[in-house]
Amino acid sequence: MKKRWYGSALLILMCAMLVFTSACSNNNGGNSADGGTKAPAASGNNENPDREEITIDVFSMLANYAGEQPGWFAKLVKDKFNIKLNIIASNLAGGQQKIATMMASGDLGDLVVFGTNGRDYQDAIKAGLLLDFTKDDLLNQYGQGLLANAPEAIEANKKQFGGGTAVYGVGFDVGTGEGPSEGATMNYGPNLRWDLYQQLGSPEIKTLNDYLPLLKKMQELEPKSENGRPTYGISLWSDWDGSYMTLAKVIAQFHGYNEGDGLNPAGMILTHQNKDEWQGVLDEDGYYLQGLKFYYDANQMGLLDPDSLTQKFSDVSNKIKDGQVLFSHFPWVDNVYNTPERTAEGKGFALVPFADEKVTSYGQSPYGGNRVWAIGADAKDPERIMEFLSWLYSPEGVMEANYGPKGLAWDIDGSGKPFVTEYGWKALPANAEPVPAEYGGGTFKDGTNQINNTTLKLTNINPDTGETYDYNLWPSTLNHNPDPVTKSWREATGVMTAKDYFVKNNMIEVSKPFFTTETPVTVPAQLQQKIDGIGKIIKEYSWKMVFAKNDAEFNKLQEEMITKSKGLGYDEAVAYEVGNAEKMVFPFR
Repeated sequence: MKKRWYGSALLILMCAMLVFTSACSNNNGGNSADGGTKAPAASGNNENPDREEITIDVFSMLANYAGEQPGWFAKLVKDKFNIKLNIIASNLAGGQQKIATMMASGDLGDLVVFGTNGRDYQDAIKAGLLLDFTKDDLLNQYGQGLLANAPEAIEANKKQFGGGTAVYGVGFDVGTGEGPSEGATMNYGPNLRWDLYQQLGSPEIKTLNDYLPLLKKMQELEPKSENGRPTYGISLWSDWDGSYMTLAKVIAQFHGYNEGDGLNPAGMILTHQNKDEWQGVLDEDGYYLQGLKFYYDANQMGLLDPDSLTQKFSDVSNKIKDGQVLFSHFPWVDNVYNTPERTAEGKGFALVPFADEKVTSYGQSPYGGNRVWAIGADAKDPERIMEFLSWLYSPEGVMEANYGPKGLAWDIDGSGKPFVTEYGWKALPANAEPVPAEYGGGTFKDGTNQINNTTLKLTNINPDTGETYDYNLWPSTLNHNPDPVTKSWREATGVMTAKDYFVKNNMIEVSKPFFTTETPVTVPAQLQQKIDGIGKIIKEYSWKMVFAKNDAEFNKLQEEMITKSKGLGYDEAVAYEVGNAEKMVFPFR
């Protein structure tokens, strides 16, 4: 464990999680009190003859859908702004090469979503491919939602990327207040099959390794899934791997650490959320190697899915849905198993933490995160695009963007409080529930916003209702007909939600916001080449170690991984990352 030279450090990077952003409303012209932009009323035909229909290209580096936006979100945007959205997704076609091709063409589209504020975003600014929000007073005239609800994020972008005068974008997940930024559950588990855990007497779990004998007993209780397939304690996937095995890194996030320093590209270090400590991923006493040992031990006990190396997240999700997996790294995955039919029978996943756990929380940041919304320099009708973006950052926009038009899946009661409608219980968060034709038809799932970036943190308080934007935290939701699994878990823990449990028991490490005028570094090409090579070695050997035949082979492979990585420049890469953090991040936290 290394001590930092400067003040406490916390992270504001967000893992990825599954949040849908959308936008629309049923309001008439003018500006709303909350800073949202009022535009033509939602109806079958646009009622403002001065607004001709336009189709804008939305180049999203986060989208997992390409083509014209369908369904209820499409109708809302059309009715409100007379805009159709044509989504271009580099994730689906070309990856980084697609980004490079569009950069070389000199046109990034009309609305642009960057996956990070690193090299691509900074190169786009230098090449003049992004619109300055302050040009022709665009922000002041059409961006009231942004100015009202994300002022510090706007100012941060100006200081960090615009030389103190220009604004070339705004960060995502703008938060307010203190404490955990997550909703009813945290981003990370571990969660277990609660019904099987109870059948085994709900034994105390002190350390991470205590899960393994418990999972073995659970596997013996239920050796086959509902469809007759073998069950596994743990199932892994490799398609999320970067410079290392991602799911080994998650073990560090169970202990209050996260990748990188919260500003610069993450590669070879893990930093504590709010202590002056960091680890290299190959530190022999570090959590990454502990994670590899945990999975190796699971495999030795017959608990690890043998397909782990070759399968993708979607494959594991399907196995969880079928009941083949008993341990969940991420609570947000549990819903694929926790169907109403299963939970009504008392079957389902729930939080079962270990006593030593200190789960990572990203915390609230008024400066926003590193995923950036921007407007292309040659955007058609930038005023209307700014109105649309500004509305996404307004309370009205956040509600309708995430949950559909008011009155469909959610509504407001006579006392001004939000509640989920009967339709909403079937449709939310993104279920294939048919949508009435007047709201756009299709299914609710297909109609969700396919841009795949967020604006305000859903755990922020909505000033219009006095409650969070997140419907999972509304009192009307928490008290709505809890299923047997939820009832049993609440009775056992004495709290309403998983987040409540972590907070009550001081088992959470929350990042505090920080801001620096420094821009994220661009790793020198020669060093990046070394890091790429090191990453290949770490990934290859990590998976070999997990599936090693015995302890001797495991230890031999670990020694080879460390020796080869150091030979390629691992120590140099760590020193570079730590140096950047100590200069650019730690003093500001």
